[in-house]
Amino acid sequence: MKPLEDYLVVDFSQFLSGPSASLRLADMGARVIKIERTGTGDICRTLYTSNVVMNGESSVFHAINRNKESFEVDLKNEEDCKMVRDLLRKADVMIHNFRPGVMERLGFDYATVQQLNKSIIYAELSGYGTDGEGKGKPGQDLLLQSATGLTWLTGNAGSPVAMGLSIVDMLAGSHLAQGILACLFRRLTIANDNDGAGEGALVQVSMIESAYDFQFETITTFMNDGGELPERTIQNNANAYLGAPYGIYKTANGFIALAMGSIPVLSSLLGCKAMEGYTEPAEAFDKRDEIKAILAEHLQTGTTESWLEVLEPADIWCSDVLNWNQLMEHEGFKALNMIQEVEMIDGYRYETTRCPIRIDGDLLVSSKGSPKLGQDNENIINQFVTVKSNVDG
Repeated sequence: MKPLEDYLVVDFSQFLSGPSASLRLADMGARVIKIERTGTGDICRTLYTSNVVMNGESSVFHAINRNKESFEVDLKNEEDCKMVRDLLRKADVMIHNFRPGVMERLGFDYATVQQLNKSIIYAELSGYGTDGEGKGKPGQDLLLQSATGLTWLTGNAGSPVAMGLSIVDMLAGSHLAQGILACLFRRLTIANDNDGAGEGALVQVSMIESAYDFQFETITTFMNDGGELPERTIQNNANAYLGAPYGIYKTANGFIALAMGSIPVLSSLLGCKAMEGYTEPAEAFDKRDEIKAILAEHLQTGTTESWLEVLEPADIWCSDVLNWNQLMEHEGFKALNMIQEVEMIDGYRYETTRCPIRIDGDLLVSSKGSPKLGQDNENIINQFVTVKSNVDG
């Protein structure tokens, strides 16, 4: 039995951040019902980050909405809203990531939903929080990376560089899932102590706060280093604070990643005479650009495999740099069984990643793919909606 079986999650969220939170809950056994707009559904169905079309819809949607159900409704229609209220009365968790004020206008704000269900965990995710001048701005990943300092940590010195993933979306979704799980645990604890009387909660996460938290290590250093801005190296940068050799370097036939290490030890192992003069530990920081330049030139004289054969036995932290084709063929990747095949209601099958969490040694997998828009309406109505939806909130 998965940990969240018998828990019901009603998910109004769209795009990546909110759905990534409900995906993790679904992976752990929760029943997740997506509330989708009549006709169009989750905007992510047509949000193409590439030209990959899967079964008529975006690959992004299929990746992040597997193992969920779809309830197609018009939230501007009162009869449909009554059906959703019936559903919320039975729900354990509600999630949304609309901009501040939207749910109040629709009549599904926290205060209103709590009147329907006192024990519900109401989780909302926003771009910039509910207060302040940014609260109405779109919570888009690139914009949040740019507004929070993240783009000055990636890439070589010079222009700001964004990460190649929607990292802020995923971080915020992870934080939201953590908050939900904590409140579910508290509710269960209180219910056990009070003869079944659980307690609801309001969980709030903003993408901007998640992006700030992501930088806790670097911001702490900055705040305690006299306000000195982090400086990326001119070449082979991988961390704005760490000294040489930390970075990724080109070899004769590929690339090699080097983490922290003693410059004199590296010089000896690699046979790099040009680095022999750097004997003081502080030089790895003070002269890291010139050391990296020397190292970058030297590593191109040998193959990745030849360097690894020298460095790994000496317990130097290093690695081959794999692309996805190489990764899929790597025995270490295969051993983890990270890929699962899922199937949609119409028989369409696709491969995607699985949940990274194991519980009691078991993988959290499911063969259920993403839902067609509105495919679960009949079943949800029959199971949750009061006859003629006469009970109004």
